[in-house]
Amino acid sequence: GLVLGVYSREKDDGAAQFTSAGDAFDRLVSGKLRALLSLCGPPLKKGKTRIFHGLHQDFPSVVVVGLGKKNAGINEQENWNEGKENVRTAVAVGCRQIQDLEIPCVEVDPCGDAQAAAEGAVLGLHEYNELKQKKKPVVTPQLHGSAESEAWQKGVIYAEGQNLARYLMEAPANYITPIKFAEHIEQKLRSFSNVKVHIRPESWITTQEMGAFLSVAKGSAEPPIFLEIHYLGGANTDDSPLVFVGKGVTFDSGGISLKPSSGMDAMRADMGGAATVCSAIVTAAALNLPLNIIGLAPLCENMPSGKANKPGDVVRAKNGKTIQVDNTDAEGRLLLADALCYAHNFNAKAIVNAATLTGAMDVALGSAATGVFTNSSWLWTHLYEASILTGDRVWRMPLFEHYTKQVTDCPLADVSNVGKYSRAGGACTAAAFLKEFVTASHWAHLDIAGVMSNKDEVPYLRKGMAGRPTRTLVEFAARLSQDSPN
Repeated sequence: GLVLGVYSREKDDGAAQFTSAGDAFDRLVSGKLRALLSLCGPPLKKGKTRIFHGLHQDFPSVVVVGLGKKNAGINEQENWNEGKENVRTAVAVGCRQIQDLEIPCVEVDPCGDAQAAAEGAVLGLHEYNELKQKKKPVVTPQLHGSAESEAWQKGVIYAEGQNLARYLMEAPANYITPIKFAEHIEQKLRSFSNVKVHIRPESWITTQEMGAFLSVAKGSAEPPIFLEIHYLGGANTDDSPLVFVGKGVTFDSGGISLKPSSGMDAMRADMGGAATVCSAIVTAAALNLPLNIIGLAPLCENMPSGKANKPGDVVRAKNGKTIQVDNTDAEGRLLLADALCYAHNFNAKAIVNAATLTGAMDVALGSAATGVFTNSSWLWTHLYEASILTGDRVWRMPLFEHYTKQVTDCPLADVSNVGKYSRAGGACTAAAFLKEFVTASHWAHLDIAGVMSNKDEVPYLRKGMAGRPTRTLVEFAARLSQDSPN
């Protein structure tokens, strides 16, 4: 199969405007493609397709897909590069049409941006069907022509990174337990000589005095794991690393503060923070990015049992601060508190954590963007600029003292794990809680609860767990490799 792009007509009576690959193919078939397209009704709108059969012996089926306006660039209202998003969407739609025809291989028009085209193809075809007997046919996308092969390969690596996060998040919680998560990441990194993976057991977590993390884990029969990854891609292995921290709750029942049963199955993806940061490091290693990255993922389940945290319990974090656990379903911040304390051991260039932390974040932004809370405008600028390129957007949220007071005004301990005004500003009070365990001057907290899954909002992702914002984290790391804070 072959997927070709066509731009929107600039004039109503104008001829179809193909990409350079589309023009070349049309010449190859003596203008038949253009002629057929003009006979098929109105011009193709963005993301819409036409399928033609029998035009050329090498490509029995050709899908032409609308790319929208030619030369579409950065849309400042939308905070993304519209041209790149159009390519991703068009290519994903075209490749799925080829898959529906059960054709095993598809060549893809680079559409003027081979990296975006590769991302659209590889992201658009991904589907979790590991446990089904009847599977969709596997389709292998490859670049049509060879002019942009390096950019194409980069896009494939970016998309495969996000697909790894999607795989981990989508898999059932009895298949991706804390130890199985860690082993899966270790296996992905085994071939890289400049990566070390440490799978820390419960005994090590205890010696580190991570009382907040252990208090969550003790409710489950599954033992906790602290996954630690060292990617040494910098020119000097002693250079300050970028430290990624990811919340790794492989299933979140809510604990004693039990969640409603409706939709609880989706809580197998509550380790989305760990999945995205670990997948970003796998991608960074595949790209051989020139910087050092450390990944930290506290992994456990949050379950109700006779050993589980009870509302009102007080636990002690690694830095000595006591925490009143007023809601056992606000457990992710307990894991992150200890992991963030540990992250300060590495003289980090920056610390960035990701977590499906609050339903309040989903209420605030929905699936449009990841909420970012940061004490560093330097970090924010790099995250924001990275997200414009990837189309996986971020939006800055406040870290006001207003919210800090709501978690530190606590009757029994130094800090409460929920704000004293209950649900008001829930994403902001969660970020304020985390800030109590951070002394680094360049720290960002990414609340990814709203972007955890995809229904139909991102057209180049199928329905299911989204693996967002893995590509933004990779692009961000690439940018950080070329810059240091003042």
